[in-house]
Amino acid sequence: MSTMDHLNSSTPGWKTKSRRKDQNFTDVHGLPCIEKLVLSANEIPEPISTKITGNIPSWIKGNFLRNGPGKFEIGRSSFNHWFDGMALLHQFHIEDGKVTYMSRFLNSDSYKENTEHNRIVVSEFGTIAMPDPCKNFFQRFLSRFEFYKPSDNANVSFVQYKGDYYVSTETNFIHKIDPKTLETKEKVDWSKFIAVNGATAHPHMDPDGTTYNMGNSYTSKGAFYNIIKVPPQKRIPDDTLEGATVVCSIPSEDKSKPSYYHSFAMSENYVVFIEQPIKMDLLKIVTCKLRGKGISDCVYWDPSRKTVFHVINKKTGKISLIKYYAKPLSTFHQINCFEENNFLIMDLCCSDDGQAINNYLIQNLKKSGNALDEVYNTMCRVFPRRYVLPLNVDNNTPCGQNLNTRLNRTATAIKTDKNQVFCTHEDLHGEDLHQYGGLEFPQINYSKYNTRAYRYFYGCGLRHLVGDSLIKMDLQDKRMKVWQHAGLYPSEPIFVPSPGAVEEDDGVILSVVITPNQDKSTFLLVLDAKTFEELGRAEIPINIPYGFHGTFQTSSY
Repeated sequence: MSTMDHLNSSTPGWKTKSRRKDQNFTDVHGLPCIEKLVLSANEIPEPISTKITGNIPSWIKGNFLRNGPGKFEIGRSSFNHWFDGMALLHQFHIEDGKVTYMSRFLNSDSYKENTEHNRIVVSEFGTIAMPDPCKNFFQRFLSRFEFYKPSDNANVSFVQYKGDYYVSTETNFIHKIDPKTLETKEKVDWSKFIAVNGATAHPHMDPDGTTYNMGNSYTSKGAFYNIIKVPPQKRIPDDTLEGATVVCSIPSEDKSKPSYYHSFAMSENYVVFIEQPIKMDLLKIVTCKLRGKGISDCVYWDPSRKTVFHVINKKTGKISLIKYYAKPLSTFHQINCFEENNFLIMDLCCSDDGQAINNYLIQNLKKSGNALDEVYNTMCRVFPRRYVLPLNVDNNTPCGQNLNTRLNRTATAIKTDKNQVFCTHEDLHGEDLHQYGGLEFPQINYSKYNTRAYRYFYGCGLRHLVGDSLIKMDLQDKRMKVWQHAGLYPSEPIFVPSPGAVEEDDGVILSVVITPNQDKSTFLLVLDAKTFEELGRAEIPINIPYGFHGTFQTSSY
């Protein structure tokens, strides 16, 4: 479909509004049913050919890797939450203008145990494993007192450490993957290397390959958020996370109810941890099995608390004495973060409500008609925003005035007390983005512009519960280009730079598009990143579920 500047403001069925007493944020009607986006799929362990339409540039050479849930039932038992499905790994191999496709289920312990017993025996985020029906009543009763066992079902993303590819979720387990065959090679436990109980699925990497991540630890003194550093190179060929260190530990504001976080921000010299008021009740988590509830039941939104931006120096590990506050917000994905003239500029996708995570139940994604509209309308929209944190605040800095002296910018940073700065945001979009339901799954030209001043970012418009459009945003004038087609649901857009690229948007965008209304016609979409016009697509004769995150593994030209 050709590029559109934006939808007309009179688009039927769409109206954005402020929160009402009935908790609705929007007033959308007539959303199409998308239940086929969460149907279980079969793996395709050997490469199959695709049907090419248009032109796939011959310079693209490598593997487009995707991760996400692919199996939602085990025997006669079903998972409750979208995040629970068994990880299905996808590979689109692109070379000489041709594309092949293959997929494999992650051979995790969770997958093997569930398959062996033909029922769900390992608990997930929203699903608690039920006691073995073959046990007697007393044995089933006692099994409820067992501690929660973290799952190794790494269905969120592909990540890199020391040049190797891993799949990750948010527990302490990751799996090394062969990107050429998608075979599961090795299960790695973060807690064997450093004192953390898990790590995010969104690490950041410095140009030299040094990788940073974050993970929680729980001690007698309470919960801590830890900045993790993994060296860029292996000492021996079989190295995994050897040499990982904790750069610093940040105590949780509430010792027994730390904040949930999905990612963090990083500039050249700083890590920014966003302590948001999405809280995890640790007591409820450790008693999940006893209460017969999943972890999702232990995560809640507390809008009485402000958001805190903690700034950490990557080189020294010191936490800034200045605490930067903002109104309650929810964020899953940051866009970019960079330093400029003693300011730390942080761009992120966020909303003013943090309850959406518990709305992504499988039963909600399978709804239709008014019931589906109601699920969508009770979810706050996510929009790209910029926060500007002044780095030179000291005792002589006056209170009560805006410290953001950058020209023509609306974000504010006001010192309110000793070592306290309150921040408000600048919208990184125009009014037209409301017509597309906001933006999520943001991506940039990461290899060249991560931690640097940049102009463009890409994402999915969400005028449904999942992405239903692709968007390119130009920060220079906040204008956007859009690819959209009714009944098509594109995944997170991945930017791949062209050989010898000079301009920031010289390259292509890759996205997997799911077609629930057309049987066996999922396709890999290739857009010109500059014009946002479609170059070509590679159609695969199978159905796959809607996934989460991916990456492109470049082969040498």
